[in-house]
Amino acid sequence: MRGWLHLVTERVLEHTRTLPTQPAGYFGDASDEAAALVEDVPQEATGLDELLDQLFSQCLKKAYNTASPGYLAYIPGGGIVQSAMADLIAGSINRYTGVWTTAPLLVTLEMNVLRWFIEMMGLPQTARGVLLSGGSISNTTALATARHEKLGDRSDNGVLYLTDQSHHSMGKAAALTGFRRDQVRIVPSDNHRRMDVVALRSVVEEDLREGRRPFFVGAAAGTTNTGAVDPLTELVSLGEEYDLWIHADAAYGGFFMLTETGRAALRGIERADSITLDPHKGLFVPYGTGALLVRDGAALRRAHTVHADYMPALQTEDTGLLHQDFCEHGPELSRSFRGLRVWLPMKLHGVGAFRDCLQEKLDLARYASDELAKMDGMNVCHPPVLSLLAFRLEKSGFDQAATNQMNHRLLDGVLDRGRVWLTGTMIEGSFVLRICVLSFRTHRDRIDECLDALRDVSRELLSEPAPREET
Repeated sequence: MRGWLHLVTERVLEHTRTLPTQPAGYFGDASDEAAALVEDVPQEATGLDELLDQLFSQCLKKAYNTASPGYLAYIPGGGIVQSAMADLIAGSINRYTGVWTTAPLLVTLEMNVLRWFIEMMGLPQTARGVLLSGGSISNTTALATARHEKLGDRSDNGVLYLTDQSHHSMGKAAALTGFRRDQVRIVPSDNHRRMDVVALRSVVEEDLREGRRPFFVGAAAGTTNTGAVDPLTELVSLGEEYDLWIHADAAYGGFFMLTETGRAALRGIERADSITLDPHKGLFVPYGTGALLVRDGAALRRAHTVHADYMPALQTEDTGLLHQDFCEHGPELSRSFRGLRVWLPMKLHGVGAFRDCLQEKLDLARYASDELAKMDGMNVCHPPVLSLLAFRLEKSGFDQAATNQMNHRLLDGVLDRGRVWLTGTMIEGSFVLRICVLSFRTHRDRIDECLDALRDVSRELLSEPAPREET
């Protein structure tokens, strides 16, 4: 085992050391290589060296390099290696942490993590939380809790409200928790892609007049499309007026609360009924680490408590943030010791290191936005509220279809260089490019490379003649 661990450690360290020089992503088709990997159940042993070669020299090269400093696509995370050490420990000791009595001190460490999150978000001491696999399950768990609290056993008349900018996991959560499509209202967003509170009030009042039961609003604290933050303070006030559960999907944006800029942008989140967070985004830990915080922690337990004779002794009363049975605060009974992958790096580095890193990402996004605005033909249509911005190249005489095609070519031209990985999205029929700065490995030098690539490719595209109209 010592020999195997040495081999693995050397591969991981070499991979991490060379990340700055590796391509930021794979741009091609790997169907043939994938087909060649299909195999039957192995009957014979294979040497670790050979298996590591397959993983690091073959499989890793045909993937988006989400740990690269040039990965500015979707919502990066980075994956700190200190969390991988925590996973090695957690997997090796293999203790069960779903019930406090089975591993009380280990559960307390994980509760410390949740206590830190509650403090970061400004929630009261009544709040409780649970670590889950990611934002999708956290959003589903939040909706299930709100349904239990607001609708009880009869949810057929309930109505929930999202926008066209909501993360798709919110719509999926509605389906998984038993709501029909006609029970999900899509509220318009304003010019800044934020939920329109006036429109929300109007549709809520309409539903009340029609005898329906409005109960849940899914607000975004950093959308995937443009990084927009819904008007949280206004939404919470409206929720208090109409007895609505206000959920803040802060999977991307939540941990910017560690910074002064983030606290200003996310003002009002501390009044939300529930908050989704993704430590595998804003705290840079590996994928598979999400969190749900609920302002009234007892509601989380009421929605998820199920009794079984074979279970060990569970907590019979609320002991504050001291004892907690995670199986009674979320959908999982069997669960990994997720808290260690946050606890270990936070203890090793202190919160200040994370705060400084997040502030750097905010500054880099604003720098990128300012530099893009100086480029000929470049329209920063959605400047960064946090660390995500959307932009597009525009040329006189080009209609929407031609402009969309030009921006697809701009994206392809940047990706072909291999140093940065960007993605695009559609906003009201317009294709726009996105830069999301969130990896802890991304610094000014890589943003400059991204800007250079955008500048060069856009200059080439603008120099081309306009397409001739067909007669």
